[in-house]
Amino acid sequence: MTEAEAVFTTVSSMMFANGAVLAVVSRDLPVPLRPAAMYWQLGTILIAFGCAVFAFGTPLSRPIMLLGGNCPMVLGLTAYHAAVQKFDGIRPGGRQLLPTVLAIACVVWFSIVTPDFRMRVAVVSAIWAWLMFACIVTLLGNSRGDTSLSRKILIGIFGVVMVYVVVRIIVYLRMGVSADFAVESGKDWLNLLSPIFMTFLPVVGTTAFLLMCSDNLRRQLETAASTDYLTGLPNRRTLARNGVERFKKAGERGTGFAVAVLDLDNFKTINDSHGHDVGDQALVHVADHLLKHTRRGDMIARAGGEEFAVLLNGLD
Repeated sequence: MTEAEAVFTTVSSMMFANGAVLAVVSRDLPVPLRPAAMYWQLGTILIAFGCAVFAFGTPLSRPIMLLGGNCPMVLGLTAYHAAVQKFDGIRPGGRQLLPTVLAIACVVWFSIVTPDFRMRVAVVSAIWAWLMFACIVTLLGNSRGDTSLSRKILIGIFGVVMVYVVVRIIVYLRMGVSADFAVESGKDWLNLLSPIFMTFLPVVGTTAFLLMCSDNLRRQLETAASTDYLTGLPNRRTLARNGVERFKKAGERGTGFAVAVLDLDNFKTINDSHGHDVGDQALVHVADHLLKHTRRGDMIARAGGEEFAVLLNGLD
């Protein structure tokens, strides 16, 4: 076994183990996050399978081994893209399989029809870089309201590996390698570095992805604890905390601060005559009107029952 094959064996084992851990952990995730975790697990297993083929696929014919090694890796990166999309509530589309189709065509053409290592590695690596760039764009484009460090770390991991893949293309094109050059042969330092860098996404990236799921769950719990479930307004607990902060700031700055308390008259009659469902609709209706007719920066909260409160800055 060459040094490169030994490295491929080690990293594929680590990835398979990571995929198994993710499979166990994902069962405890909230239902909305499980599809994203399943896509990420699939991506990890596919990349691990691709590395395993490079490690143990020597007895296979060269084109079969190249297909078996490269295509699962492209599919794995596609699954990672689908995972970050699902995490942010985006539905993956069938067109996302096009990079895999292009990778298969490239490997077949440049390993059977016109064997050319440099063209094959350039096209496949460019597809890898494109998929990682797509993941970065998705994570950045949907980060509004999500300032978690885990998301930034995952973006950084994708960025580091993407830069390495681009540098790898440039180095191989400038090396003047022969058409039958083999990455898994271990004849060049870059061959040993490539599988090591590829572990960043399945191993370190999986940790960052799980942390991102954990941060998402924490924010959901914080929102649930501070929000009225019916109207979506801040609840009494949030009203009290925010009121203390605003009152203190108004005193320090010498600006006005007012509190408006609104109580719905005869609300019990609505519940008794039309039922609690209609009463709930009335509360939501009032909450919507308060949101429409207050200023930006004013805080509206449901203080309890049919009582609402509004914190108004800059008024006496």
